[in-house]
Amino acid sequence: MSRLPAAVDFTLADGRDLVYLLVIAGFVLALKGLSSPRGARRGNLIGAAAALVGIAMTFTDPAFRTPAPGVDHALNLALMLIAMALGAAIAVPAARLVKMTAMPQMVAVFNGVGGGAAALVSITEFLKFPHGTVAVYKIFEVVFGVVVGCVSLTGSAVSFAKLQELVTGRPITYKGQQPVNALVGLTILSLVLATLVTGSTPLLVVVLVLGLVLGVIFTLPIGGADVPVLISLLNSFTGLAVAASGFTLDSNLLIVAGTLVGASGILLTRLMSKAMGRSLPNILFSAFGSVVTAGAATGADARPVKAGTPEDVGVLLAYARKVAIIPGYGLAVAQAQHVARELADALAARGVEVFYAIHPVAGRMPGHMNVLLAEANVPYEQLKEMDLANPELPTTDVALVVGANDTVNPAAKSTPGSPIYGMPIINADQAGAVVFLKRSMRPGFAGIDNELLYDPKTTLLFGDAKETLTKLVQAVEAA
Repeated sequence: MSRLPAAVDFTLADGRDLVYLLVIAGFVLALKGLSSPRGARRGNLIGAAAALVGIAMTFTDPAFRTPAPGVDHALNLALMLIAMALGAAIAVPAARLVKMTAMPQMVAVFNGVGGGAAALVSITEFLKFPHGTVAVYKIFEVVFGVVVGCVSLTGSAVSFAKLQELVTGRPITYKGQQPVNALVGLTILSLVLATLVTGSTPLLVVVLVLGLVLGVIFTLPIGGADVPVLISLLNSFTGLAVAASGFTLDSNLLIVAGTLVGASGILLTRLMSKAMGRSLPNILFSAFGSVVTAGAATGADARPVKAGTPEDVGVLLAYARKVAIIPGYGLAVAQAQHVARELADALAARGVEVFYAIHPVAGRMPGHMNVLLAEANVPYEQLKEMDLANPELPTTDVALVVGANDTVNPAAKSTPGSPIYGMPIINADQAGAVVFLKRSMRPGFAGIDNELLYDPKTTLLFGDAKETLTKLVQAVEAA
């Protein structure tokens, strides 16, 4: 006769670990949902719910109840709850009120705060280590979290200032800059090694200060147009700092969450670099992407372009069979996404097939343009990423470019000496006709003319994108 197994001793710690495992699965599912516009909202909610559950379960840790000399658990708990309430009071209104065009700035700020928090956690744990009896690998976990977290904190702060135009968006350079940066980096490395050997708190403090300095001087020479790539990289740094603090705290949840952020940030940085046709070292160290000061030629050197009127272009669009709308950062700045959808609806009512061709770095960050258009209730089916849109363009009657420039510049394919040569672009030049909505003939951030503007099949509509699109909607409805 078989015997029943003995009862399993399931403790609170086992339950907490099981919940943490489910939270980790939630983070993975959240990233999966964020991989497409259709699942992004659901993924975001799953990630937020998983984080909330993870935080709640942390308060069941015995450390909150175990008596310890000189520790007032009730006071610490109260301080933590107050800090969480203050954080929510700041973050919720900021997230709800931020304009979509300012989303990269908000990402930079929140990312920097995360890096700083991870550094503080590492420092706090270091101060609790018993002197002279700590393994070298434990000290390395702390020092790594401090350096990377501090670089992320100040680097993100400078990135925010550049995007918010609190400081110039141009690369800030000076003579001997790279040797100075290298010297600071080598000094940090030598002090890290000394800290590993000695476990010295004063040395760690110096490392912390130099890490803050490195974040600033690392970010200053990067131009405003390249800052979104830097933000993605710094986001990865924050994830690594969080993972390091997880090792220090023996928290599997922080280790996995930080690693997921670090890995996804690196992948996103690589994708953005590839979409721009440039290597990451080129973006970080070439001072490319500065604010453009060049303008179109004037006088005898000016090249002729074909300018049109909204009425003429409205007729062209109304009688087309297929139209591609190619949005860029100019559409975001003008907050013209809702009018763009109205134009698409007006065309669809006349039987015109409409789709949106989305470049990977349209706007300021990957997915930025998708979110803008989703905000205007543009159907997901009409959003086509570059690889899907380009095969459609040879059979497209009109390519309507709204606020884009370098991402449709044929020089990326035809001019080896061009700064953007090799950058994947939306092949607007393959459409039957091209309509450009621009404020002026000023070039994009690469500082070069777009030959497509001078193509005989291109018509330019000058003015604010939102106002021009409104006139186009009226012209299409009246055609």
